[in-house]
Amino acid sequence: MIIKGNLYRFLLILIFCLLVSLEAADILLPNYFHSIKITGYVTIAIYMAAIFTLFLLIIEFDKKTKELQKNQQKMKNIFDTLDVAIWSHDLKNDTLLITPGIEKLYGHKLEEFYRNSHLWKEVIYPEDLYVLEERARKIAIGENVTSQYRIIRPDGEVRWIQDSGIPTFDPKGELVDFNSVLFDITDRKESEGLYQSLVEMSPDIIAVVYDGIIEYINEAGCKLIGAESLDQVIGQSAKIFVPSQITDLIKNKVLSPHKVENETYNFEFQVRRIDGESIDVEMAARSILYEGRFAIQVVGRDITQRKKSEQTIKFMAFYDTLTGLPNRNQFRNHLNEVLHHQENETHAVIFLDLDRFKIINDTKGHSVGDTILQKVARRLEKAVQNEGLVSRQGGDEFIIVLEGVNKENASQVAKRILNEFSHPIEVNNEEFYVTPSIGISIYPKDGCDEETLIKNADKAMYQAKDRGKNTYQFYSNNLDGISTWKMKMENWLRRAMEQNQMTLHYQPQFDLGTGKIVGVEALIRWYHPEYGYIAPSEFIPLAEETGLIVPLGKWILREACEQRKAWCDAGFSDFPIAVNVSVRQFQDEYIIEFISDMLEEVGLEANYLELEITESLMQNLENSTIILNQLKSLGVLLSVDDFGTGYSSLSYLKHLPIDKIKIDKSFVDDIIYHTNQGMMVKTIIDMGVNLKFTVIAEGIETEEQVKFLTQNACQIGQGYYYSKPLSAEKLEKFLLEGKGHTQA
Repeated sequence: MIIKGNLYRFLLILIFCLLVSLEAADILLPNYFHSIKITGYVTIAIYMAAIFTLFLLIIEFDKKTKELQKNQQKMKNIFDTLDVAIWSHDLKNDTLLITPGIEKLYGHKLEEFYRNSHLWKEVIYPEDLYVLEERARKIAIGENVTSQYRIIRPDGEVRWIQDSGIPTFDPKGELVDFNSVLFDITDRKESEGLYQSLVEMSPDIIAVVYDGIIEYINEAGCKLIGAESLDQVIGQSAKIFVPSQITDLIKNKVLSPHKVENETYNFEFQVRRIDGESIDVEMAARSILYEGRFAIQVVGRDITQRKKSEQTIKFMAFYDTLTGLPNRNQFRNHLNEVLHHQENETHAVIFLDLDRFKIINDTKGHSVGDTILQKVARRLEKAVQNEGLVSRQGGDEFIIVLEGVNKENASQVAKRILNEFSHPIEVNNEEFYVTPSIGISIYPKDGCDEETLIKNADKAMYQAKDRGKNTYQFYSNNLDGISTWKMKMENWLRRAMEQNQMTLHYQPQFDLGTGKIVGVEALIRWYHPEYGYIAPSEFIPLAEETGLIVPLGKWILREACEQRKAWCDAGFSDFPIAVNVSVRQFQDEYIIEFISDMLEEVGLEANYLELEITESLMQNLENSTIILNQLKSLGVLLSVDDFGTGYSSLSYLKHLPIDKIKIDKSFVDDIIYHTNQGMMVKTIIDMGVNLKFTVIAEGIETEEQVKFLTQNACQIGQGYYYSKPLSAEKLEKFLLEGKGHTQA
């Protein structure tokens, strides 16, 4: 601006001097200069035009200078924003030019770099000094070079720098100039590092597929498909590991022109491992830009174990684990479906009970009994063939539905069943004769719903027993709503309670690790004066059906608590006593009051009483939850008996105040007698441990079962391997002797 102002003054003075000179000459030498005056004015005019032109050029120059300054300021602002510095070194003149942005990048003053041109090297992170060698090699052969390295700032902070260098050589091939642009890329590098760490350390498979080829896969992905190195996977076709219909489906969905941006698609399918095995995976897929191309990124995990658990739970829900036949739930669902979709046809329901099974089971043991039940299931399937569905209801009871048959067809099937059992069943080189009693109801004559048809077939079965067993009987209205056998049994049961024919036996429960007794289960026994021993499996269901279970259950509770108090007084105070409580008892609105008053009357602390409930109690979850919480507030222990034989309640167990779960004997037997080799037992133990329950296994009969249960973290067990149920006197002797294993 000073130069510009001086220039203006100089031009004005010049013009003034010219005018004054011409006027003075005209006065002093009028004659001489008159002739040239006009010429002078013309000259002045030319000068004036030249000066005006020069003036316009100056204005234009000034405008350009302002624009240049403005653009320079913009560039400076951009460089300051981008954390950019420019380093220019004229090697010919040894002139160094550094932009101020280097201060922000390196944390050192600009003057320090001018004093020490090697400062930028001296602050490089020691582990990154190797970059300088590669950089020098490329510059020496005239290549542009871009390097990334870390620097240490004066405050100790480590930053990432991207250094793009451009060397200039003269015609002789000598380096005469070097320019470099430096960026701070710390945020980008840290983001990349974090992403890489997450990807590589992730337990899930993460891969990128382009045009059907695996471009990237993490370590978890390699392990998932059984690869020992990345080279076995990267560059390979995805169809080697995933069925082509799945890869095509993923490609069509993820890369569809109609897809929503950033939309993720979920898939479940099987992956073929390198060793040829298949595993179940769930994957999420989306499109990404990978090295400038649209590719597919997948993130997935191995769900093989989850699938197996789901299949196990599903099997437990709808199939009998001992025989593999459909269970009660599956049968009822199937029968309802048949009645709903084939309501205009005739169907038959066959209820079957084994006549001599209970005697064999009680004398020869449960393992023999279970083997017989498995063989019975196969014979029933053979007899029924493809005409209907065979199911096991529990114990030695089986139900069959025959679709689209009349009474004559049902008779033929019943006769085939009887014929199948005309010859003995061989187990362990012994022959056992088991005969069936069969009851049959016909739809719609004997009932229009599954409940009525099953009930009437059951009644017909009891009539078959009354007629000598090993026969079949169609339902008849002459039964008057209940079979003669049941009427007799009910009368006997009422008389037995009045005449004190019932007694309690006690089966000890053991810590599988130490062998110490940690509990006792009270079990009811009935010895009829005329007919001898009657199994609980025969009279307990009848007691439930007739309501006698309520007074019988109260008697059992009081008897068990009085015996436990006697043992406490005798010095045995290390374990609770477990008593089974039926669903019917829970329906008694005074059950809480009864238990509370009974404990107080007996003088037994609540923590010595353990109540065993069945999963069927969960059918009325809301009411059951209230009762269980009230019992828990009294201080009694709660356990779930026959765990795993139900299904619907599994998801609710974690919300209930349960202390223990008991694995049903049929599952424990699977450890030895089933092809799954205890998989279901292990599944149930895992469930129990995860839900923080104490797990008890019942029906243990062999050392092999004990070892399996111990290895799989089951805490407590009971069964004939340790001790059969004992009378109170024998158990007290058992406790005094401190036995841990007996067949007494």
